[in-house]
Amino acid sequence: MKRRKFIKATGLLPFLSSTVFVQANSAVTPEKRLHKAVEDGTRDFFYKPVGAWAADFIPFYDNGEFHLFYLLDWRDTDKHGEGTPWYRISTKDFVHFTEHGEMLPRGTAEEQDLYVFTGSVIKANGQYHIFYTGHNGKMREKGKPEQGIMHAVSNDMVKWTKIPEHTFFAPADKYEPHDWRDPFVFWNEEANEFNMLLAARFKKGIPRRRGLTGLCASKDLIKWEVKEPFYTPGLYYTHECPDLFKMGDWWYLVFSEFTDLTRTRYRMSRSMHGPWLAPERDSFDGHAFYAAKTATDGKDRYIFGWNPTRSESKDNGGWEWGGNLVVHKIVQQKNGELAVRVPDTVTKAFSNKLEHSFATGAGNYSTHNGEVTIKAPGSFAAASGGKMPATCKISASISFEKNTRECGILLRCSEDFNDTYYIRLEPRKNRLVFDMWPRDQMTHQAELDREIILTPGVPVEMQVFIDGNKGVVYVNNIIAMNFRAYNLKEGNWGLFTTDGNAVFKNLSIAML
Repeated sequence: MKRRKFIKATGLLPFLSSTVFVQANSAVTPEKRLHKAVEDGTRDFFYKPVGAWAADFIPFYDNGEFHLFYLLDWRDTDKHGEGTPWYRISTKDFVHFTEHGEMLPRGTAEEQDLYVFTGSVIKANGQYHIFYTGHNGKMREKGKPEQGIMHAVSNDMVKWTKIPEHTFFAPADKYEPHDWRDPFVFWNEEANEFNMLLAARFKKGIPRRRGLTGLCASKDLIKWEVKEPFYTPGLYYTHECPDLFKMGDWWYLVFSEFTDLTRTRYRMSRSMHGPWLAPERDSFDGHAFYAAKTATDGKDRYIFGWNPTRSESKDNGGWEWGGNLVVHKIVQQKNGELAVRVPDTVTKAFSNKLEHSFATGAGNYSTHNGEVTIKAPGSFAAASGGKMPATCKISASISFEKNTRECGILLRCSEDFNDTYYIRLEPRKNRLVFDMWPRDQMTHQAELDREIILTPGVPVEMQVFIDGNKGVVYVNNIIAMNFRAYNLKEGNWGLFTTDGNAVFKNLSIAML
């Protein structure tokens, strides 16, 4: 099955191609329409289709816009039938979106592409091309491969024609027949040919470590020759949604895995041919950001993934397939390693700063010229900044003294500070954590943590974006961490310190 155990059947409804938030009154700005749509619940800030969910965004930049193809899932087989189609949205700023409707319809139960799964888009030979995964679990019952690589073409990126006769499958002598997916096609100038990276698995080896990045080559985008594998570390069950790009003097290979920590990782090399090096921090985000792929506008590169929902809409529900779009900007550091930060356009969208004051708290805290100092050696102390909107951005610069155990930001905390979500810095463990109280686990939520060097006296710059039950935190323009927050619907925002002393500066809370 595609992507762990949470594949869901979907259906197909007509989507009207329309610009989001269109209104008759042209005097109303797009920003005000966005604010109203988010406030009244007709639109999530982090995009998802109305009445459905999105998974595996396939980004493609063309004519001044990012075109984001994606897998649409209604999660209602009885009402909508089985299978996933591709839909498309476009955007210039990752804030406002235009919906273009269905691009690739799902096939029938008798066809290879009942589920139109992940692939890539390329413009070549005077046409737009989509190479995608055709998945149909019913084929296995017939002794045929569940997955094959398929092809569709378009002259205008609106009307697409599938070419079933171009479908090809994994070579039976070497590869697992049911794991042959997620084609990423690009022009290889060095070899003067088109190359295709894909997610595949060897037939032999440790079962959960047979994953690899496969390689195919073509001169005409029709006939493909399977080459020796592109990357075979023998570490993961599979390398889903491969992506490859060059930035400066470095090549970067991106893929998603669910063997160890379920996240999108990358490798780096001075050559497209390797060797591929694993940086010290080889992921862009945590568990709640998956199947991410990149695209560039020629100036900046961004990575597009999804924040998954949780079953029964509960904080400790199982992670589900699909959710909401989240975009990070990729930044190359001096040593070639990659960092992520919030796109500038997303930051600017939250321009309506709210008044706030830290008039209530618990333990030893003080305020002066907009700064908050919390002293809690051997104890806990907190300060409340007041009511927290459902959708907002919170910013803070946090400095802590030596031997401080924990400090950070509180989200939706109760008046008595008992019930709350924590965006927590843990200096002794050099990590960022998303946690909550009450909780039914002995520790913070599994896989919702990130490693980052935390040094006493050195300010930590933090931005937290909350959109209803989902959120993402950025630290020092280096790391990001997505999360979901269902159980606590409302409350205050605040600051806290556990067993130590911390100072909070440049505090702000803003809405759209």
